[in-house]
Amino acid sequence: MQTKTQRFKKSQRTFRAVSGLSLEKFNQLYSELVPLYEKAEHQRLLKTNRRRKAGGGRKKGLLLEDQLLMLLMYYRLYISQEFLGILFNLHNCNVSRQINYIGPLLARIFKIPTKKIKLTEAELTEEEIIEFFVDATEQQIQRPGKRQKRYYSGKKKKHTLKNQIVVDRKGKIRTVTKSIPGKKHDKKLFDETKPILPRGSNFTGDLGYYGAEGVTLPNKKPKGKKLTKEEKRFNKELSRRRITVEHSFGKMKIYQILSQRFRNPLSKHSLIFKNIAGLHNLMFA
Repeated sequence: MQTKTQRFKKSQRTFRAVSGLSLEKFNQLYSELVPLYEKAEHQRLLKTNRRRKAGGGRKKGLLLEDQLLMLLMYYRLYISQEFLGILFNLHNCNVSRQINYIGPLLARIFKIPTKKIKLTEAELTEEEIIEFFVDATEQQIQRPGKRQKRYYSGKKKKHTLKNQIVVDRKGKIRTVTKSIPGKKHDKKLFDETKPILPRGSNFTGDLGYYGAEGVTLPNKKPKGKKLTKEEKRFNKELSRRRITVEHSFGKMKIYQILSQRFRNPLSKHSLIFKNIAGLHNLMFA
């Protein structure tokens, strides 16, 4: 009997449309997930506080390959867990349980730091000055029951969560901050979570980081005056390079769980955002 994953694999185009990954990248991710999953299962079965003997209790109901595809489909399409349950012949409680089990394992594969940027020896010797691009993005959330002002973004006129990423020239996401309430300004977020750069590298940002130390910014138009031709030329060149980080955000947001209004508990947003940054790197960087 064919698994759901095997059926979707018959069409590469369909598989990428529902998962966000090519078949090759999915197989690569799956091969890295297998040993982590087996180790986690071994530790779970050997817990000393188990109420049942090993092998007892609820069964997973899906092979690991299908569990991974189900998680990717949830990220990519952001359909309800009830509908996923119909597709994979599971109760929605089992869908939630298996998604929550696989998510942290993916984070251990991607290992995207929150502050310190690490480069290989080849990357350090590739260029004398390495340029990194920093920017933040916001995602709408459901209106919180408490402390609403903390999450209200004056820029978006909505309740949001904010994340800041650092991207290199090739579009690889190097750091991702934890999700924070959208009220916080980009500069303040940068000051509080300033990434640690390797020697001989610098930051480039937009005017949202005006006043931040160590960030190359476009020239700001003086009040009542105009920018010179040289300043406009500098801004245009800077914008041409900085578009890399905007492209990274665009590619991440093909995953509808980051594009639509976030319906999950806010405590899960950081993990989900980091996992999708890792999927972006796997697919595009």
